[in-house]
Amino acid sequence: MWRLVCEHPVLITLILSGGLLSAVLKKLTWAAAFTGCILALLIFAGAGYTGIAMMTTFFISGVIATGWKSSQKFKNGLAENKRGTRTANQVLANAGVPALTGVLFLLDIISYPLSVLIIAACFSSAIADTVSSEMGNVYGRKCYNILTLKKDERGLNGVVSIEGFLFGLGGSILIAAIYGFNYGWNMYVLIIIICGTAGNILDSVLGATLERKHQINNNTVNFLNTLFAGVLAAIIYQILL
Repeated sequence: MWRLVCEHPVLITLILSGGLLSAVLKKLTWAAAFTGCILALLIFAGAGYTGIAMMTTFFISGVIATGWKSSQKFKNGLAENKRGTRTANQVLANAGVPALTGVLFLLDIISYPLSVLIIAACFSSAIADTVSSEMGNVYGRKCYNILTLKKDERGLNGVVSIEGFLFGLGGSILIAAIYGFNYGWNMYVLIIIICGTAGNILDSVLGATLERKHQINNNTVNFLNTLFAGVLAAIIYQILL
């Protein structure tokens, strides 16, 4: 890790500057900013600048989606807090699995192509979940329970809309496009979209079941949906070898 830091001073400057700016603008708590910087280094180890681009895209998209019509969402009780400042636990929930993937690569447990694919799948799921939830609460016309497909209350865990799903799909496509621009437009681009969408669906299922029963919280749900997407990508990768 120390060698990584010494060999990439520009990277370190970018990561520290991004963390500092995020904390100053109150998009992240100071603890979350510090956590994000550490995770970013590990993600860089596993996916290079492409991984940093994915992490940055996820973060910026999340900030925009959370802030979009935030007053309306807050008024309707659909916002976690008015400022949308993310905590260290939230950062770990969304970027913990990609960072762990970087550790696995550093330990020579997985190959570089696989680590990049897993990290991409994780962020595809994370961005799909965040964007679909936030934008679906604003633009969703009809909201349904993911399990029963019956109409349900907007904003409840496990409640989805067609509009929200499409926004989430767009987020997954965005992450897949970053992969495609850097590694070519191959079948893995489609796999990233599929895994991100699958992770987003799992997020809603967990929300409608375990989270509604208060057996797990939202951070755990986010961690599990990224883990699922990453594992699914790894399984498909091994099948296609």
